[in-house]
Amino acid sequence: MTEFPLDKAFHFLEPGPVVLLTTAQGGKANVMTMSWHMLMDFTPQIGCVVSPGNHSFAALSQTGECVIAIPTVDLIETVVDIGNCSGRDVDKLQAFGLTARPAEKVQAPLIAECLANLECRVIDDSLADRYCLFVLECVQAWIDPGRTERRTCHAVGDGTFVVDGRTLDLKKRMVKWPQFI
Repeated sequence: MTEFPLDKAFHFLEPGPVVLLTTAQGGKANVMTMSWHMLMDFTPQIGCVVSPGNHSFAALSQTGECVIAIPTVDLIETVVDIGNCSGRDVDKLQAFGLTARPAEKVQAPLIAECLANLECRVIDDSLADRYCLFVLECVQAWIDPGRTERRTCHAVGDGTFVVDGRTLDLKKRMVKWPQFI
């Protein structure tokens, strides 16, 4: 083993796929790129980190709702570009040619170009001020069954990404949790 810089150790632990988080406040929709999130329960409950420096922090804090849209590899350049500008200055949905669709249970929009969209409500923001952590509960889920591209991207944390690859079907081994198959 060789010593590795501690401030880069998070590169090994970056969580699930890079997603887009939409909010709507005062009739204005916004979208941000987010890679720091985690599944917390099967309902599902999702923990996500949104910095106060992000324009979306205030909207999420005040409205208590959002949509997590799951883009695929064909959108990765757009996803990165969305993360490199602020909704304070840019109408990102319009600037990046994304199609906002009305959600059923929250005011934040779905993004039509994404594989899936999860409508969420904040159920715990007690750690938002200290750790920027919001706990969300998914209240409605959508998928585009006709979408042929289904590979997602995972941020390494240094500007590089790993694309999902081969799927391993181990359903037969899921003997303890058959209800999730």
